[in-house]
Amino acid sequence: MRLVVATCQVDYVGRLTAHLPMAPRLLLVKADGSVSVHADDRAYKPLNWMTPPCTLSEQDHPENEDHRLWVIENKAGEQLRITVAEIHHESQHELGVDPGLVKDGVEAHLQELLAEHIDTLGRGYSLVRREYMTAIGPVDILGRDSEGTTVAVEIKRRGEIDGVEQLTRYLELLNRDPLLAPVNGIFAAQVIKPQARTLAEDRGIRCVTLDYDRLRGTDSNDLRLF
Repeated sequence: MRLVVATCQVDYVGRLTAHLPMAPRLLLVKADGSVSVHADDRAYKPLNWMTPPCTLSEQDHPENEDHRLWVIENKAGEQLRITVAEIHHESQHELGVDPGLVKDGVEAHLQELLAEHIDTLGRGYSLVRREYMTAIGPVDILGRDSEGTTVAVEIKRRGEIDGVEQLTRYLELLNRDPLLAPVNGIFAAQVIKPQARTLAEDRGIRCVTLDYDRLRGTDSNDLRLF
């Protein structure tokens, strides 16, 4: 992992355009090829980013000899163009292979049960696979609905805003894959907090409240789908 703290300007050129004016920021270059731009707020969410597969080239700036230009481009021709005016800190670290997130017992069992009973999500749903790996982590369940549309399911014991943000990042990445797109999202949990539900619905993500006992085949209240 390469960490660069620099005064920089960032321009995204692709399906949309976005501009970040010159300011101090953290540039994060990961071993998987991803590049993200961070400010000293917004928690973990970057200001802009490019996910792999993409290429990074560093070159002299064509309009200012005192600046450097980073050009990050993906296969679709979208570019993240970072004008670096001054580097304040730079370091590189080998982190090795991460063991991944270990879910608690209930959450892991929910995933297993929902994969076995995928029609809980709706009539005609089918399972593609559990733990569908992406460049930014595994999607809990990848499936298809009754019309054959790809569906990504994020499962939590307690559904909060960070879970919705996590699913949003997966959906953005998966929808770049022409073999999967369009990909819809389902946020499934035993309890979903109102703020998380509001954010999910605003982003077009369907919320499903899961009854753990019902999925295990024991008596309980009716399974509620929202």
